[in-house]
Amino acid sequence: MSISFERSRSTSAQPVFKRAVLSTLAVGLLGLASSSFAAVSPEEAAKLKTELTPMGAEKAANKDGTIPAWNGGYTKVPAGYKNGDPRADPFAAEKPLYSISAKNMDQYADKLSDGIKALMKKSDTYRIDVYPTHRTAALPAWAYDNTATNAVNCKTKDAGLSIEGCYGGIPFPIPKTGNELMWNHLLSWKGEASEMLSEIWVVPADGKPTMASDIYYPGQYPYWFKDGSLATFNGDYWATMITTYGPPFKAGESFMFRDTVDMGTKGRQAWQYLVGQRRTRKAPTIGYDTPDSVTSGINYFDETFVFMGGLDRYDWKLVGKKEMYIPYNTNRTWLHDAAAVLGPKHMNPDTLRWELHRVWEVEATLASGKRHAIPKRRFYLDEDTYIATLSDSWDAQGQLWHTSFNLPMVMPDLPGTTFQAFVVHNLLNNSYVYDNHPGGKKYHFRQVKPWPASFFTPDNLSAQGTR
Repeated sequence: MSISFERSRSTSAQPVFKRAVLSTLAVGLLGLASSSFAAVSPEEAAKLKTELTPMGAEKAANKDGTIPAWNGGYTKVPAGYKNGDPRADPFAAEKPLYSISAKNMDQYADKLSDGIKALMKKSDTYRIDVYPTHRTAALPAWAYDNTATNAVNCKTKDAGLSIEGCYGGIPFPIPKTGNELMWNHLLSWKGEASEMLSEIWVVPADGKPTMASDIYYPGQYPYWFKDGSLATFNGDYWATMITTYGPPFKAGESFMFRDTVDMGTKGRQAWQYLVGQRRTRKAPTIGYDTPDSVTSGINYFDETFVFMGGLDRYDWKLVGKKEMYIPYNTNRTWLHDAAAVLGPKHMNPDTLRWELHRVWEVEATLASGKRHAIPKRRFYLDEDTYIATLSDSWDAQGQLWHTSFNLPMVMPDLPGTTFQAFVVHNLLNNSYVYDNHPGGKKYHFRQVKPWPASFFTPDNLSAQGTR
């Protein structure tokens, strides 16, 4: 199914209005920009128990059956699995249905992003292997209940830059605007708290992979605390502290940030531990189009996980829904050594899995009076999880510049299909970064009990300093 629309909630004055009427209208519009937008009606929300999944996706299969109906997701934890173990590929026995490369991409062009087509044109070794589609997305039962509550209570405010009335589920399971969809991505399900050890690899134009960072990465998601509530939620939906252990010249570097649902008024709070000074300072530049130090500057901070951070630099347009090939159920990627995954121009296609899914398309254009190194971006969000699975970016000259994708993987122990690894290609300088490979560490992404509030603080960041 393909839907194309843009919904506007603003009103334009007619030029024949008198000056006094225009003035009154202008004041009203200013009030609208800071007001809350209404949630959906109870009647519309009732669709979450009938034609829609509890997350808000279309429950039915597509017309030709290439996308199956959702049947509850994949929640079967393998026998003997222990928290932190590598998660097995539940579909390891499957073979690709077909492969798409430069030779045959015209046949599938309407279901490929511009960036993926560009990669195929740039390299005759680039291909995507398309496997049977499995709709593995799931949430805990309590999160389904919260999602239904959010549908009739969750609202955007501050012109879509903040949200209110939302807790512990998909904020907008029946999305109406680009801002709502991006909030669904930002608050997508990753559990309550987790930690992982991971490697970040960069591959420059010379094709020689280099480890940019070896990190410890704890993450906490208070928005998703099972035993919490809207009344106790302080607004910080994500907190993380990145500590770098290698390579040696970067050892000891660390930073921390907290993101809030009030991004329109408060913005990100970030701090950085300065190794040379053994001091912790506020770091307002950790965000937006500041080059990401963890990836040696290959991508910008807000390209992490395809998109991360505040929405205020762009106007967000909901284009519609379509079917596309996206990375999905990519457990197999994490089960390989980095050497097997990293190719000289792109990741080894043998280690990736692509499937056909319905996605929401959102276009971001630079907002009036704002600046960003990337003036235009396009995002494709998986309808089942709201993960921004693909993104293309254009520079100020209109050249296709970056293409990025997340690698959603099945984590039945959560349960859910979520993401921790992502890839960013710079199409102009022929480099790419692969972020958060487990690299044979003693544990993979593992669930932990939430840390106390004192853990994600500047004082503790200083205490964690190793040099």
